[in-house]
Amino acid sequence: MKPQDFPAFIRSLLIPAPGGELVYRCIGCGRQYGIGELLYTCPFCHSVLLIDDLAFERLKAVPGARWRQIFDYRKMLTIPALRGIYRYHEFIGPTIPLDAVLYLGEGHTPMVEANANLQARAGLRFYFKNDGQNPSASFKDRGMASALSYIHYLLNSGKLRHVLAVCASTGDTSAAAALYAAYLQPVVKSAVLLPQGKVTPQQLSQPLGSGATVFEIPGVFDHCMKVVEALSESYPVALLNSKNAWRILGQESYAYEIAQDFEYDLTGKVVVVPVGNAGNITAVMNGFMKFYRAGVVDELPKIVGVQSAHADPVYRYYAQSPPEKRKFAPLSVQPSVAQAAMIGNPVSMPRVIHLTAAYNRLAGCERVFFVQVSEQQIMDWQLTANRNGHIACTHGGESLAGLVAARKRRLIAADETAVVDSTAHALKFSGFQQMYFSDSFPPEFEVVPRPDLTNSPIRVASPVAGKLPDAGNPDDHEALALFVRRVAGRIAETLGLKNESASGRMQ
Repeated sequence: MKPQDFPAFIRSLLIPAPGGELVYRCIGCGRQYGIGELLYTCPFCHSVLLIDDLAFERLKAVPGARWRQIFDYRKMLTIPALRGIYRYHEFIGPTIPLDAVLYLGEGHTPMVEANANLQARAGLRFYFKNDGQNPSASFKDRGMASALSYIHYLLNSGKLRHVLAVCASTGDTSAAAALYAAYLQPVVKSAVLLPQGKVTPQQLSQPLGSGATVFEIPGVFDHCMKVVEALSESYPVALLNSKNAWRILGQESYAYEIAQDFEYDLTGKVVVVPVGNAGNITAVMNGFMKFYRAGVVDELPKIVGVQSAHADPVYRYYAQSPPEKRKFAPLSVQPSVAQAAMIGNPVSMPRVIHLTAAYNRLAGCERVFFVQVSEQQIMDWQLTANRNGHIACTHGGESLAGLVAARKRRLIAADETAVVDSTAHALKFSGFQQMYFSDSFPPEFEVVPRPDLTNSPIRVASPVAGKLPDAGNPDDHEALALFVRRVAGRIAETLGLKNESASGRMQ
């Protein structure tokens, strides 16, 4: 639909012009810095940054009802720059001109309601938000669309000439970074660091296919992150991990989409996300708070962060009591099927502490919670979800296990409605499913297959002696008819089907 075809009262608001006054703000010392250059930590105290809009009050001048109309009408536009996360341009990146926005099809992933059987087992109504349907098959594309749009803007404005983008990854970040960087080549190139042997083959193939330079590093993600931080401090590279505040900005779109999909009514709603490097949960909190402060929504939903017992530093921090004596302690992780969450020292932990306190304060009560689940629960709930018509990855299984754990702890009531984050496509982690089916998990994973959740193909031996059906061989029609009849009979017998004559079916 073309802008001139919209009602006159909304027409002038549909296409946003650059605006706002964005700055980097240090959450440690509070200092502010301009966004004219790439910056990842505070030059003064070295704490992580958030991006603030010093002109945010201008957004409050537009009534919440009018913002809702703007976003709903924008859904009908065909302008590429406004079809993805920048539908919410004024809240995500208002200083970015639309001609710098990089859109590869990210955002607006579907919310699929769980079937009645799965909802009964979980104990409440809930939806999966399938972020595996982003271009590189994970939620990381939201942050990359923002980070690379910002870099594109700096390139267009002459503030940068060439960019080498680098990131540490457990798989999904590298895939997204390499994909979005490749779209801007040759002026943008990418290099990714992966923990050797701790990334699935499917995930490894993605940055290689996008032309990134891939380094496999001994150790785990935390070691790769240290190397990337050293590179960003000493060399002219663009860091694309969630330490990059522009990444967090783009991932706020997850919260905006949920609000819009619920027609901006967040009463009794709960959002469940895996924690990992803690960038996503901080983005979700910040996104909901922005919508609340601008009057787009009237209530803040509950947020539940989930961690595996094999990598749970955030959960352990919030399990400490009393709150004023909490101390964060990084830990050594154990192998986890939720590989992207296998992080013992989350980069965004300072953001978690800062934004959790701000979120609860704005809500007027505790609205952010953290739960711990086992590796066994992650795999069992992932497979249970997929047996009920979903495409949940292991992190989606972690989120669903966390939802069930939160219900048992009575953090969530039976009359609330949850959105469960499936962060990536199930095919990225299909190897873990196969390990479950074949009972081949190494002991350190602590996963034992349940017989009711395992599955394997049934091989049908040839019922006909002699030549078998094969490509390139002409069919003997009589032998083929015998083959088909006997194979169909064996399959029917296995499935418990009864043979009915044509006359019997007509009666």
